[in-house]
Amino acid sequence: MSALWGRPARDPGDGWAVVDVETSGFRPGQARVLSVAALALDADGRIERSVSHLVNPGTDPGPTHVHGLTAEMLAGQPRFADVVDEVAELLAGRTLVAHNVAFDYTFLAVEAEMAGAELPIDSVMCTLELARRLDLGLANLRLQTLAAHWGIVQTRAHDALDDARVLAGVLQPALQRARERDVWLPVRPVTRRRWPNGRITHEELRPLKALASRMPCAYLNPGRYVRGRPLVQGMRVALSAECTRTHEELVERILYAGLAYSDVVDTTTSLVICNDERPEQGKGYQAQELGVPTVSDEQFMACIGRVGGVVQGTGIEQFVDAGAAGEQISLF
Repeated sequence: MSALWGRPARDPGDGWAVVDVETSGFRPGQARVLSVAALALDADGRIERSVSHLVNPGTDPGPTHVHGLTAEMLAGQPRFADVVDEVAELLAGRTLVAHNVAFDYTFLAVEAEMAGAELPIDSVMCTLELARRLDLGLANLRLQTLAAHWGIVQTRAHDALDDARVLAGVLQPALQRARERDVWLPVRPVTRRRWPNGRITHEELRPLKALASRMPCAYLNPGRYVRGRPLVQGMRVALSAECTRTHEELVERILYAGLAYSDVVDTTTSLVICNDERPEQGKGYQAQELGVPTVSDEQFMACIGRVGGVVQGTGIEQFVDAGAAGEQISLF
């Protein structure tokens, strides 16, 4: 499972599907999609084809002053169920990309479920999180700001097709910068889990830290990290607030290395990533109080990135002994 979270920018992919939706509100299932645009891109971010539709939601369109779509404009348009197959065909085999991807993905998935369809989305990537990793030195990471930074002209903000076109323009230089800096792309797997009532939940798009803290680790905890030695798979690693890199990126690399992410610092914690040598509060301070070693995020990344920086742990299954076939096990 750990290898599914994040991907080196230099690894070839199967292409991208940049999407944007305009909606009548912020709560999927209650608010509805009013327009959808999807652009199919190759692995380098070049546009290959597109799909774009206004959608009749059958309800009030909500904040017209934001998206500019009135009930009269949408009255004669197709329902989402009428266009879902066309959208699904474009998405198939590609990673879905959006700026704040949880919003667009969840709306599309819920609309598809209400239409009795399932979108072929296996992975998603958020360009907002990607931009955080690129050290751009910008005042903010809004789509308009990123577009201006890379010289991409935006003509109609909050228009689904224009926003998708602008995001596709942003994605290409962002991917190039990620390759140059050897940054991992925040690609996340999508799984589907049904409640007893048959409705699909998309819990996997919760913040990665919340998910990672509950993920089982395949290795036993070998104890505390010792400076100058390699990390050992199964070590429990916590993150302090005093980090330069995003927590999402660090958690991806923790999982990929076969380490365990911990959202608390206690006596079983092996290591805390903290850039402050004398923290006065938080997890870095707790680590000092408990004698848990700390390293900076750059030291951690350097360690897991070099050959021999992480050594094989002891698998939990190695300690399971069912005994010989037919042999009765005595406890006393």
